[in-house]
Amino acid sequence: MTKLIVICGATATGKSGLALALAMRLGSVILSADSRQVYREFDIGTAKPTVAEQKLVPHYLIDICNPADMMTVADYQEQTQALIASVGATPMFLVGGTGLYIRSIVQGMKIPRVAPQTELRSQLESLGQPQLYAMLQQVDPVAAQKIHANDSVRTLRALEVFYVTGYPISEQQGENPPNYPILQIGLDCDIEKLLARIQQRTEQMIANGLVAEVEYLCQKYGADLSLLNTLGYQEIKQYLAGDISLDEAKELTILHTRQFAKRQRTWFRAYPQIEWFDANDPDLLEKVWHRINEFISCTI
Repeated sequence: MTKLIVICGATATGKSGLALALAMRLGSVILSADSRQVYREFDIGTAKPTVAEQKLVPHYLIDICNPADMMTVADYQEQTQALIASVGATPMFLVGGTGLYIRSIVQGMKIPRVAPQTELRSQLESLGQPQLYAMLQQVDPVAAQKIHANDSVRTLRALEVFYVTGYPISEQQGENPPNYPILQIGLDCDIEKLLARIQQRTEQMIANGLVAEVEYLCQKYGADLSLLNTLGYQEIKQYLAGDISLDEAKELTILHTRQFAKRQRTWFRAYPQIEWFDANDPDLLEKVWHRINEFISCTI
């Protein structure tokens, strides 16, 4: 029987390192659940596993998309489900901090396969959020009840799906959970220790060549590439443009990463299936290893 072990939590909690150690013990594989690590050439700023680490344990769903293209949640779900089916009975690890990616797998989200429609979105956005929400209330009142009147992103997506497919998004959503056992492990620590981890990782990224990476990506793809407006890259891009100093870019990265981690913690805490472990526990590896062995024994 297929078995899936999820390692999730906020950024900088040590998910990748723990998963690598566990996967080496099990002789298993790692499936990435990181929405930026899927893109080629975005390496240092996404904390992508190194080439050496990827040689120790097979990693999948890394470097599978061109930075100029878009990997949707539906695309990710389809590829991940196919990989899980192909691996078979070996326990495998799903590792990362992108909550929607993880949820799409462990809860079997039904996702409308509608790619972003640039022209349609532009036309809709010109109408303003109050009118868009009123339109949604007319065409999909069920979805409107679940979406806040000020949530422009979800309102726009719901209308986009309706106008492309002709069916309300509420009729195309739902869940179809997988029939294999899943163990969800979450890593967390108190906010001050997490901040120290974030500071250390930011310093390490810069030492590893983040500035040169951002400069190269700007030259190759253009500074307007959407991925270059994400965490870590945007701040260094501001530095390269001469708008701020490197120290200011570093401090902004730390601040924005901390804010992002807070949102991640809120997301993951909403799911009671996750079993939490202290990321700073010196016996973390052995405690999680013990829990995994219990899980495997109970699902044979």
